[in-house]
Amino acid sequence: MFVASPALAQETGTGGFNPQNWLLNALQWIDGLGTAGAIAFILLYIVATVAFLPGSILTLGAGVVFGVVLGSVYVFVGATLGATAAFLVGRYLARGWVAKKIVGNQKFKAIDEAVGKEGLKIVILTRLSPVFPFNLLNYGYGITGVSLKDYVIGSLGMIPGTIMYVYIGSLAGSLATVGTETNQANPTLQWVIRIIGFIATVVVTIYVTKIARKALDEAILTSEVVE
Repeated sequence: MFVASPALAQETGTGGFNPQNWLLNALQWIDGLGTAGAIAFILLYIVATVAFLPGSILTLGAGVVFGVVLGSVYVFVGATLGATAAFLVGRYLARGWVAKKIVGNQKFKAIDEAVGKEGLKIVILTRLSPVFPFNLLNYGYGITGVSLKDYVIGSLGMIPGTIMYVYIGSLAGSLATVGTETNQANPTLQWVIRIIGFIATVVVTIYVTKIARKALDEAILTSEVVE
């Protein structure tokens, strides 16, 4: 996942609107809001999801602004609400536009065929697997036969990846302020714990994703055989 630094975002945004730069500025504003920052962040995540803005910036930024636990919660809530909004738009307001965007996409065609049989399972698996574009998939599911209930519950599949990227963001945030942390009793030990935690998070996420891909491939293959 590519995440631009503020300096890089400013350099690349000289030719017009740069979403990364805009989101980074929004995160800086949210960081100064105090307790209201959580609500503002969730609302921003909803807008970003519906508007196809890079949610990775917000997910990583949540780790810096809110920490791992609260950041993961806020990202999950914002992403779920945003994904649900996109799903409803795709189903009721923009079916024609969504159909044109995904026409010829073989991966989505296979998902569409499989989701009619095991909607909840397929949604969860595609949420676990990073090979499917999050924003487009939200709209795409709106024109499939999956129920809104199964779609929302399937958002639970976003949890492992959410925690991992929020953790990465929190680590980056610590790197940026490490020079000011003068009251640490044992900074070396704290960094060892952070690195071990990061590696463990990556390993677990990769393992879960591998299982998800295998199960998804089996579900798609079964759908094709039945057809």
